[in-house]
Amino acid sequence: QVLLVESGGGLVQAGGSLRLSCAASGRTFNNDVLGWFRQAPGKERAFVAAITWSSGNTYYADSLKGRFTISRDRAKNTVYLQMNSLKPEDTAIYYCAGRRAYSSQLYSPGVYDYWGQGTQLTVSS
Repeated sequence: QVLLVESGGGLVQAGGSLRLSCAASGRTFNNDVLGWFRQAPGKERAFVAAITWSSGNTYYADSLKGRFTISRDRAKNTVYLQMNSLKPEDTAIYYCAGRRAYSSQLYSPGVYDYWGQGTQLTVSS
């Protein structure tokens, strides 16, 4: 059973930066894809970024390209989300998610097989 544990959320001022971590455990990750989603109050869960475990190919929501960067450390079984120039509208619960193989629907939360519990990010103005 795969376990994803997010950390690194908190309160940050607008314009600041923060890095989220997602520690993965439970089995060997070969062709998995790990991703980040976020959900603001009253809104649907939205795709942020994803990365393929083996090759490190990255995918981003168009609106977040240039501000957010996803990366992974295979030795630590950890995926990171570096967030810069944060805005109040980035306030949300951030979830780490994964699936066993690449999908052309990586932007859809429905294709992911396992999820973390989420970590709260609040950006103050």
